[in-house]
Amino acid sequence: MPHLPASGPASDTPLTSNVIRAAYSATVRKRVQRLSLLVCAIALSCLADFAIGPAGLSPATLFHILLHPDTAPVTQRIIVWDIRLPYSLMAVCVGAALGLAGAEMQTILANPLASPFTLGISAASAFGASLVLVLGLSVSGIPESGMVALCAFTFALASVLLLDGVSRRRQATTGTVVLFGIALVFSFQALVSLMQFMATEDALQQLVFWTLGSLVRASWPKVALLAGVGCVVSVFSLRAAWNLTTLRMGEERAASLGVDVQRVRRAALLRISLLSALAVAFVGVIGFVGLVAPHIARRLLGEDHRFYLPGSMAAGALILSLSAVAARILVPGVVVPTGIVTSLVGIPFFLAIVLRREGEA
Repeated sequence: MPHLPASGPASDTPLTSNVIRAAYSATVRKRVQRLSLLVCAIALSCLADFAIGPAGLSPATLFHILLHPDTAPVTQRIIVWDIRLPYSLMAVCVGAALGLAGAEMQTILANPLASPFTLGISAASAFGASLVLVLGLSVSGIPESGMVALCAFTFALASVLLLDGVSRRRQATTGTVVLFGIALVFSFQALVSLMQFMATEDALQQLVFWTLGSLVRASWPKVALLAGVGCVVSVFSLRAAWNLTTLRMGEERAASLGVDVQRVRRAALLRISLLSALAVAFVGVIGFVGLVAPHIARRLLGEDHRFYLPGSMAAGALILSLSAVAARILVPGVVVPTGIVTSLVGIPFFLAIVLRREGEA
């Protein structure tokens, strides 16, 4: 038999360990830099979104009103503090929520085409909201806005559980899950259309808001609630980052490493439903942000969920903030519904992912 070289302490020298640590530190530093660039881009986009508007206020006037609202005329103060600022911040909060929901969904379903919009969760949330708006469902002690969010969450959770059940079947491929999700999209869209047919004139106007997706009804209470829930959910998501990263290697491998796969999936499904439902309840159906943002984060930051999850949130916030800017300038004097803008951007991206997967197959 040929003599094999000995392997052991000689192959694990301090020099080799130092090289590995240096390479890892360089990778982490690069990821932190890219994440910081995303955050800076969000800040610049917010400034642009904040500065654009038909009121004709100069940047100096805007920042003076922002810093000294008591000295500004009432009309200008309302424009800055009650319209533009909540609009800009709501775009960031909703985009971050959808980006995080899409990232976790793609991980637990092992499906690069998964997102709250493409697999029917947003449509299910919109149907839940429409039941309250059209049929007047109510519970004593809960305001209408609370009932809208509660029904949206209930239907979002139900649709996610259906998707999870289909994805865990032995014969269910990625294509099967996507087709089932598309079936959910059309089913709930048909039900929302039925609600529109039954709605009164006032309720119909509100339903159009849900189906188009718009940020124009943003307000400080909505921004505060979504930001607060998003912060809490993101903490739990980051606590599960190692388990989610391990899950990317496959359920069996993750279980062999001590990960409680079912518990991780259930917790992630709850977070996805909560984020999707709140986003839809406040701004309507916003398409493709949850699909595009995770792919951008994966390209920039890799699969390590300690960076991938914050990167998906940042990418989602940037996409929706830029879409909000575009919605203001596409048609002069008119704010185009943001959901239309994100769909125009997201559809080519969705097709690119599908065609690339077919080429790899």
